[in-house]
Amino acid sequence: MLSPRRIRVVTERLAAISHVKILRWHSRIPVVEPGRITAAFVEALKTEGVTTYVVLHSNHPRELTGAARAAIARIVDAGIPMLSQSVLLKGVNDDTETLEALMRALVELRVKPYYLHHADRAPGTAHLRTSLAQGQALMRDLRGRASGLCQPSYVLDIPGGHGKVPVGPRYLSDHPCTSYSITDERGGVHRYDDGPPLQAGASDGP
Repeated sequence: MLSPRRIRVVTERLAAISHVKILRWHSRIPVVEPGRITAAFVEALKTEGVTTYVVLHSNHPRELTGAARAAIARIVDAGIPMLSQSVLLKGVNDDTETLEALMRALVELRVKPYYLHHADRAPGTAHLRTSLAQGQALMRDLRGRASGLCQPSYVLDIPGGHGKVPVGPRYLSDHPCTSYSITDERGGVHRYDDGPPLQAGASDGP
C-alpha cells in the first residue's frame, strides 16, 4: 500500500545493511488493485546490491484477471522473480480442479507456486478451514495432475510462533532398513530398494 517513494526509501535502507542480500516483498496488490503496479512502483522495488523477490498472495484463479496478469508481467519483465502464497480455504479453493487451475495459471504467468498454507486457527475463520487430511489428499491429487513446477509446499504455521512445517502427504513408509513401501498419487503401493545398485540384467521385482 506504500507509495513508490516510500517503497524506495525502505528498499534502500534495507539494502544498506551489509548482511542483507535478499529482499522479499509480499503483497495482494497485483490482484486486488493492479493499477498501482506502475513502472515507478516496479522500479522502486529494485536497488543495487540486493536481489528482490515479490511474493503474490492469491487464492483463486478468478483473481488473475487481465489487469492482474498485466501487473504481474510488469514485475517479471523488470527482472524481479515472483513466487506465490495461497491459503487453503473451504468453499473457495478446496477442490482439485480449482487448485490445479490456480497453480497452472500462476506458472503460466511466470510465478512459481511457493506455499499453500493450511488455514490458521484465527477467531472467526473456522468456516473456512479444512482438515489436514483433506489438504493432504488435495496435494496428492495435485501431484498426479500437474508438473513439479505447479507444486507448492503445503505448510502448517504452528500456533504459538513455532514456525512453518511441511505437512504434505507421506509417500514413504517407515522401515529401519533400505527397503521402502512408496504410495503413489493414486494410492498404489510400490516397493523401493534404496540399497546398492543392481547388477546389469538384474531385476528389483515387479
